[in-house]
Amino acid sequence: MPFKKPHHTSDKNYITGDDGGKFEIQPRGLNIVWGNDSRYWKIPEQGPAELIQVSWLEVSGVVNLPGVKKYRVEFEVRVKDDGFGWSGTDVLVMAKIGKTGKYTYKVTKLNPGETLNIPKSTDPLEIQVNKQSEDLHFGLYEVWSGKWKGGLEIVRALIKPLT
Repeated sequence: MPFKKPHHTSDKNYITGDDGGKFEIQPRGLNIVWGNDSRYWKIPEQGPAELIQVSWLEVSGVVNLPGVKKYRVEFEVRVKDDGFGWSGTDVLVMAKIGKTGKYTYKVTKLNPGETLNIPKSTDPLEIQVNKQSEDLHFGLYEVWSGKWKGGLEIVRALIKPLT
């Protein structure tokens, strides 16, 4: 029996972008820790990835940004009505330029029954690119509480140029 890796790795066929630096990343275009284990995640060919349950939430991606400008990073998510483990839990959206860059992040809370883009537009995660053709590393994380959580759907990640 061949060994199957437990983590889902990004399939570039699920990342769409334009010359202006706007990207839409579908769930299969993201790296999802424990994503290949059906006890923890359902990741269909199309549509949202559904978190069954994990204590370590790590969903990340990388895109190459074409120009010197400011970008906004956000995730479109939905917490199902029966979602659990989110009460009082900080969820972070993080981004950095290059592998060795310093992370910028925003903290948000999630509640069952919500569909929203995080971070919220009132407190967006914006990151400045100062050189041509830089890799943006970004992700959605909750790895600190140790609480089991479930019922989260990752609809997509969005990278939008601002300037």
